[in-house]
Amino acid sequence: METSSEGLLTQVTQFWNLLDDLAESNPESYEKFIQQQIKEGKQLCAAPEPQLCIETRILKPKEKILFINLCQWKRIPAPQSHTHPVPISVGRPEDMSETSDVYTVLDVAYNPDVIQAAEKDPEKKGQLIQMAMKCIEEKFHFTLSHSYHITKCKMKGSIQRMKQNLMGIQTDPKDLREKMRNELTLDQIKNSTMDNSDHLPQLLLPKDQVSGKAGRLIEEISSTEIQVEMKRPDYELKIVEDQNEKPLKIELKVELPGVNSVSVCDLRVSEDDLLIEVSEKYRLHLNLPESVNTEMTTAKFIKEKATLIVTMPLI
Repeated sequence: METSSEGLLTQVTQFWNLLDDLAESNPESYEKFIQQQIKEGKQLCAAPEPQLCIETRILKPKEKILFINLCQWKRIPAPQSHTHPVPISVGRPEDMSETSDVYTVLDVAYNPDVIQAAEKDPEKKGQLIQMAMKCIEEKFHFTLSHSYHITKCKMKGSIQRMKQNLMGIQTDPKDLREKMRNELTLDQIKNSTMDNSDHLPQLLLPKDQVSGKAGRLIEEISSTEIQVEMKRPDYELKIVEDQNEKPLKIELKVELPGVNSVSVCDLRVSEDDLLIEVSEKYRLHLNLPESVNTEMTTAKFIKEKATLIVTMPLI
């Protein structure tokens, strides 16, 4: 590790020396290089934006309603030409519930140019939807219904949930630091700034739109997020009313067997949804039946019963 660290430090020092030399010998090129890095950095950090939502059904392995959020995301590269594959990124499926209805939500992202071109052409829009459904079937071994409809809302669920799903936000900074120590090398840093579009997993257009021979139909863009199968805990959600039957607040009780401290619980509440995660143990995401006041929301953990109680006053 010491030798590796010294080698990394040497290469970083050499890189900065090259930048210093460039700044002195060619200030114009130096300024252009810095501005390009800032531009690419902003693009890399840009969040996905919802565009439209499709409702269909999962037929196998278990029949359930499926909502697919189609998003535009600058991090997804544009296809090299009309005859090249269209890159696509697919998030993980998440089960949600509204009262007694349970459904699954999936987020799918394309490059903004691809989405905007499809908005102007109904035929292209249909092709993007069909490609997304095909990719979902292959990645998760689902059998989907061939019928679907575009919903009135642009997305199902919250913006926060969609961003976390597609961007792979780490909930524990310690895990992120450990991952960086174990896996990040200078070669990876350099490679991440290069054009690796030939190696990006991609989704091919229909055969009648592609010239030449095609390989695999779908190769999804892999996520950098380490996915751990977490259990959905038992919970009770109820709306508390006053004497006049006017809704006052939402009360949520979540049972977390094996958890003995609130410090390991990650709780996030927005106006319309809630997410509870216990690292590598539990994960619960709920769409709330009413809009809540996040600033007045409180939570308490009953250690003896391993129960988390969240109280959310209504707006």
